[in-house]
Amino acid sequence: MKYNFDEIVPRRGTNSYKWDSAGDADVLPMWVADMDFRTAPSVVEALKRRVEHGIFGYVRVPDAYYEAITGWFAGRHGWQIEKEWIIYTTGVVPALSAVIKALTTPGDKVIVQTPVYNCFFSSIRNNGCEVAANPLIYMDGTYQMDFIDLERKAADPNVKVLLLCNPHNPAGRVWTKQELTRLGEICLRNNVWVVADEIHCELVFPGHTYIPFASVSEEFLMHSVTCTSPSKAFNLAGLQIANIVSADADIRMKINKAININEVCDVNPFGVEALIAAYNDGAEWLEELNQYLFANYHCLRAYFDKYLPEFPVMPLEGTYLVWVDCSALKQSSENIVKTLLEKEKLWVNEGNLYGEAGEGFVRINIACPRQRLIEGLNRMRRALSSPITSFT
Repeated sequence: MKYNFDEIVPRRGTNSYKWDSAGDADVLPMWVADMDFRTAPSVVEALKRRVEHGIFGYVRVPDAYYEAITGWFAGRHGWQIEKEWIIYTTGVVPALSAVIKALTTPGDKVIVQTPVYNCFFSSIRNNGCEVAANPLIYMDGTYQMDFIDLERKAADPNVKVLLLCNPHNPAGRVWTKQELTRLGEICLRNNVWVVADEIHCELVFPGHTYIPFASVSEEFLMHSVTCTSPSKAFNLAGLQIANIVSADADIRMKINKAININEVCDVNPFGVEALIAAYNDGAEWLEELNQYLFANYHCLRAYFDKYLPEFPVMPLEGTYLVWVDCSALKQSSENIVKTLLEKEKLWVNEGNLYGEAGEGFVRINIACPRQRLIEGLNRMRRALSSPITSFT
């Protein structure tokens, strides 16, 4: 490989939320969804050039920013986005909150497909809306959409929005065109807007293809809003940059108003430069990253198959977040995570963060050098099983 993803880059002491939230220096964090890899060199160089200028005033987002986005999605995903459709903001969660504010009134309901990203719940409740769960079906070691239940939930006149996670965090699914089409048709029939969180769209593995929901049909485009960011794929979360894509001019006006009410309308110069560099010059780095992440997943699967076979690992079609069924322990997710942290100082996410459907599961972040991944797996094994033997 041209890029060295095996390099151990120390992060403790850098004010990392992931690494410095634990007071104990021996804790190995595999929870927060950022990566332990340096970002693409092109991004680093662009940021160095911007730092050397030495003045960091208010930003005017240039045409090059919009051209980078439209060029990337057209060339990589076959989705033709118009510049006018794009609204920049500080992150996908602020984007989701603003879009929900624009499309709902307090008391409305928003559908989520649980288990799902925990910030969906807070974004809904912070806007005075009610969560309507459409749990995914867990069957044969993977997840499918429950379209029968979705039909029932969408028929409720109080339901105004469905939050789609595509690819899905934490289930690891990359939804097919057929699945997206059926979901979209149900929402159209019931006048439910689809708001697609597609932040993980670049992290997709062989045999699977990310399909932007809005690209499926003109009707879907005009009845949906998409939230994207390079932050997950290029490890830029701290630079706080994201985009909202809406082809409907009236809806864009409402979103712009919500963005201003929420005061998340100003971005920083580093986020702008990083996005341009990532989308214009980061494709080769991203390809190698995905290869490395996929190899990490296979390493984890082999480990579980050999040493922890009682805990099914979900197929990982996309994202770097592995969803593991620990229900054989007959303990709550919270207790499992507490055990891992107390016994072996391994920090992972408890499944119930993602809704009741996540109870008995844990989520493991594998976006780290393989040596560190294996250390985490060894710690997990020592905490959950015996006899104790290291994986080599």
